[in-house]
Amino acid sequence: MKREKSKFQHTDRKSLILGSLVAISIAISPYFFYLYESVPDQPTWNTFLFTYHSVFYESANAAFWTMTGKAIPLYLLIIWFFTCRHWWYHALLIPMTMYIFQLINVIYGDASYIDSFELKYFIPLMAFVIPSIYLIRAKLFNRINMVNKTTQELEDEFRIKPTGFIEKIKQYF
Repeated sequence: MKREKSKFQHTDRKSLILGSLVAISIAISPYFFYLYESVPDQPTWNTFLFTYHSVFYESANAAFWTMTGKAIPLYLLIIWFFTCRHWWYHALLIPMTMYIFQLINVIYGDASYIDSFELKYFIPLMAFVIPSIYLIRAKLFNRINMVNKTTQELEDEFRIKPTGFIEKIKQYF
């Protein structure tokens, strides 16, 4: 008699594979950071795909070191954002936006303004995210005081559970 797989076994296997992919992508992040060491320490870097000329840094190696210093934390924050199960995960949008802004500044070359006057660009985002997080927190703790549920059960109520990857992405936009 052929044994049928239960839905639990299928879900457990799927989460094991997905969790393994997330763990591997986090574990290899230091290797991504050190990719800049393969870039030559000269103003122009020619590859078969593109030619990069560093104006501000006068070294393609230094420019790519700066880019990886902004891209790797952004990469890890994106992983955290899409895998976080807590009610406060939208707060991660603020540092993600900061790193995106810094990375764009590095790529477009005017590196002298990196890490300065960025707060004024985050005020609209923070004006939306911070009150939203506070309201969710207030609603959560209001329910804790009124209902005999655990914090985990209440967090599970607030969590949106998309069925697939596309639905997960649509949830954020």
